Amino acid sequence: MSMQNRIAFVTGASRGIGRACALALSSAGARVVLAARQVDKLEQVAAEVRSSGGDPFVVPMDLSATDSIRAAFSKASKEFGRIDILVNNAAITKDGLAVRMKQEDWDAVLATNLTGAFVATQQVLLSMMRERWGRIVNITSVVGEAGNAGQANYAASKAGLIGLTKSLAQEMASRGITVNAVAPGFIDTDMTQGLAPDLKDKVLAGIPLKRLGTPQDVAAAVKFLASEEAGYITGQVLNVNGGMYM
Repeated sequence: MSMQNRIAFVTGASRGIGRACALALSSAGARVVLAARQVDKLEQVAAEVRSSGGDPFVVPMDLSATDSIRAAFSKASKEFGRIDILVNNAAITKDGLAVRMKQEDWDAVLATNLTGAFVATQQVLLSMMRERWGRIVNITSVVGEAGNAGQANYAASKAGLIGLTKSLAQEMASRGITVNAVAPGFIDTDMTQGLAPDLKDKVLAGIPLKRLGTPQDVAAAVKFLASEEAGYITGQVLNVNGGMYM
């Protein structure tokens, strides 16, 4: 799957799934723009991309602030003239039972995970429409499909991304732009490493493939949806969850 001369912008690229996506897209030949809040961590990922032959571009970005998103995309667009592939991966969690959830914990999760992805998408649509080619891949979650106790805010934000994906797919199809989502199950990242051992055993019992996923499992699905070969696929949610939700 060659992505020669494609420019790919990955949010939340400093670790986990975002890092794996950046490495996978770069190895397929794309120039990758790495965006996240922590520039020091982005620089580490940039060094990894370089050591495997890529040429990354680093931009600091805070998805909870519209100005920061606009500035990051304007910097990338000045450098490259356009963005061909957008991976909306950055997300936060602030878990808690709904009965006690503080509104600021609801607002913060929705602002970053859903509004941030929407604003980021708005920054690339016009240039994709001009080029009549584009790939938008939104990273949602199994909990956006099946729900999860203690994650009302996170699940709502991830379900919202699925609705956003399908609506954008319909708006953009005539311009040669596909919009799809990848829904990871339990993936072995910083976000899940805090799980208590007994909870982890319970999670594994519910996964037919009997293992947690890897960031590379998710990145492979993202790379496919971002490719030339996936040009007739739009408005879809590709589950990468070991069978835990079907």
